[in-house]
Amino acid sequence: MRMALAEARIALEKGEVPIGAVVVCKDRVIARAHNMTETLTDVTAHAEMQAVTMAANQLGGKYLTDCTLYVTVEPCVMCAGALGWAQLPRIVFGCRDEKRGYQRFAPQALHPKATITGGILEEECRLLMTEFFKERRGVKGE
Repeated sequence: MRMALAEARIALEKGEVPIGAVVVCKDRVIARAHNMTETLTDVTAHAEMQAVTMAANQLGGKYLTDCTLYVTVEPCVMCAGALGWAQLPRIVFGCRDEKRGYQRFAPQALHPKATITGGILEEECRLLMTEFFKERRGVKGE
């Protein structure tokens, strides 16, 4: 998760929503990514989508059945659907996304056999997001 947080910080430096993702396969990092929606002017360029594409390219196939995704924020519905199609067996996330997270809108989107673990480095992940949006909205202090 620390590597995913490092990716989120790269996104922050680029003015992107600070979300980072890392795919690990058999104890080896095969993909690292961060949000790139502003950079690519593409609403689908979420960290998870970028990481899944990189991992699939690295492995030479669309199924990531031996992989774990680490992501700083709970995936949205779009990303959860992609993770389900990629058959990721394990998803680990930092903080929940109360407004847009898949658990609220599509709790069945992930692969039915997937194991989900939330709350890893939760406070660090949440703080990065809240500070970003405070800054973006011009909210001072607190």
